[in-house]
Amino acid sequence: MDRNPTSRNLMLVAASGSLTLMIGAYLFQHVGGMAPCKLCITQRYPHVIAIALGVIAYFIPHRVIAALGAVAAATTSGYGMYHTGVERGWWQGPTSCTSGPIGEQSADDLFNQIMAAPLVRCDDVPWDLFTLSMASWNALISLGLVVIWIAAFKRASV
Repeated sequence: MDRNPTSRNLMLVAASGSLTLMIGAYLFQHVGGMAPCKLCITQRYPHVIAIALGVIAYFIPHRVIAALGAVAAATTSGYGMYHTGVERGWWQGPTSCTSGPIGEQSADDLFNQIMAAPLVRCDDVPWDLFTLSMASWNALISLGLVVIWIAAFKRASV
């Protein structure tokens, strides 16, 4: 059990950061009308885990919880970086949600891919702020959350 309330507070702050990002994502989706792509949805899962870890940390603020929180935040940050690269054309994303080379496909294969494609593409940027997309902001903010989770880990008792 952690006898250092600073560690618990840091874990709660980090989990609250994930909660804030999730609320923002749902506001963009349900109020702003911006449907998420496949990669956007993938970035949400580690935040949900981090939020759950924050709830657990309220009752059991242990180093293991802080370590798992850091992993969750690093995972969503990594997904955000990957998604940013897809958006900027640095690499191709999943074929299920990005446009790919058409020279290698037959007309029938291309037609089937178009008909089966989701409405939201991963390589489109529906919103940005200071030239950074939501995926980029998620990556950066989540890196900050990793730092907070690690600080909690360092302050927690064994």
